Amino acid sequence: MISEIELSPGPEHLNNSGCVIKCSSGKGRGVYASHSIPRNTLIEISPVLLFSKNEYEEHGKHTVLDHYTFKWTEGRMALALGLGSLFNHSESPNVSFSLDTKNDSIRYTTSRHIMPGEELCIFYGFELWFSPTDRNSSAVQGIIPADDGWGGLTAVQHNDDRSKTINSYDGGGLDEIISEENLPFTKFKPPPEEEDAESIRTVNAWVALYYICNGTCNQPIKWLKTVGLEGPELGHLKRIRKQEEKTSLLLSTALGPPELPHDLNLPAPYSVPVPASSALTLLSLSLKCALWPTMYTPRRKDEPEVWTRGKLRWAWNAMKRAVDTAIMGQAEAEELSIAAYIPATYGTPDDENGQSIADSLSFTACDSRNSTRHPLRHAAVNTIRKLADYCASDDPIKSSLILDSSSDEVARNGTHYLLTNRSFFITHEPCIMCSMALLHSRVKDIFFLYPMSQTGGCGGCACLPALKGVNHRFGILQWKDFAQFSDKDIRIDAAVDA
Repeated sequence: MISEIELSPGPEHLNNSGCVIKCSSGKGRGVYASHSIPRNTLIEISPVLLFSKNEYEEHGKHTVLDHYTFKWTEGRMALALGLGSLFNHSESPNVSFSLDTKNDSIRYTTSRHIMPGEELCIFYGFELWFSPTDRNSSAVQGIIPADDGWGGLTAVQHNDDRSKTINSYDGGGLDEIISEENLPFTKFKPPPEEEDAESIRTVNAWVALYYICNGTCNQPIKWLKTVGLEGPELGHLKRIRKQEEKTSLLLSTALGPPELPHDLNLPAPYSVPVPASSALTLLSLSLKCALWPTMYTPRRKDEPEVWTRGKLRWAWNAMKRAVDTAIMGQAEAEELSIAAYIPATYGTPDDENGQSIADSLSFTACDSRNSTRHPLRHAAVNTIRKLADYCASDDPIKSSLILDSSSDEVARNGTHYLLTNRSFFITHEPCIMCSMALLHSRVKDIFFLYPMSQTGGCGGCACLPALKGVNHRFGILQWKDFAQFSDKDIRIDAAVDA
């Protein structure tokens, strides 16, 4: 709402986040920063007053409240208390907001660094009922309401399309399991691995012949343990291959042949190709055992990852964060509308004082190749770099990023990778360079909105985790509905590397 009435100065109403209420020409009252406020600072949690659907339709919408309410769950409407109804509109907002339906409140967070004296504004949407002061247009969309007696406070627009940006997984039981056919994203299923002789990956290993005496071969196995040749690199293979009266003993994958003890009377070792990994299917097992006896470790079938309502709410919020960052980067810095977000893992516990640490373990960045004039400053790389810089810092919370050394993930990967067990959300399918960076970082899975058929590395022009020879696999999930996150189109040219 735009008020042409100049208001007399009032009290500043300083709060603990450094926000004050001041009057401005053409806007009425608004929220301002009394000092510098860093990006991603939670500046306000406004409790809401809820109206039932019938109560609002019959009474509320016919009053001044109609200009100040948010759509809530179950058809209800919510009036923001505190500073929530004082944030003015801007085409380039510096504050984002999210609905916390669990606690009946709205959370306001700075989306960039705020300077002292700067007004804090949110974005109401594109279908406004007033002419915004920061737009070079005199056209007014809809009707400008009369002065409401509150000094021209601006309201949060609520129209029929705004439900698209409300998390549909808010409310309900957090542990409710959502069936796979009702998931909001499509999972990429890679083709079967190593299902023909040409696709079997092998490594060269040293083998020695051992002639069985008295029907036993315990002595060579004992010797392998003694000299340290029973390492995990050959754990997917059996160490002995029996062939009639002789046995082949698998020694190592070292560059040179190991020295054999003279008392075993073993012939000189020779090199043979052996499977590089265990068999996942019966066909693969047959093909691999033709080279060397191989362990059979089939994947558990028909046991997809379980998605609960709470986890889907977490994923939706993460993708929304990436979309909002892309829109902000495009509007403020004229960057490509590409952004990525690494949220804290779902269910990250609070610290010992009961305070949430999820925000400290989350990282987001937009594409910056235009502003930096650097062709490699892609959103994915920028976001990974933020996480890497944080891991190298002295922040005590960062220990939560690193898995326990006894975990299966660390044992399988062999070291602490940047994205082990982390999900990665990005607006557009990452290019081959970014996909390889994510693969090397050992990302758990990647979620994206827009496929890039000409440049994408996750199924577009190539699918890196499905390539022969790569040493990591990650999940690929594409969100089905673009419009639910924003009514702004952020698609880019298909020939651009995202």
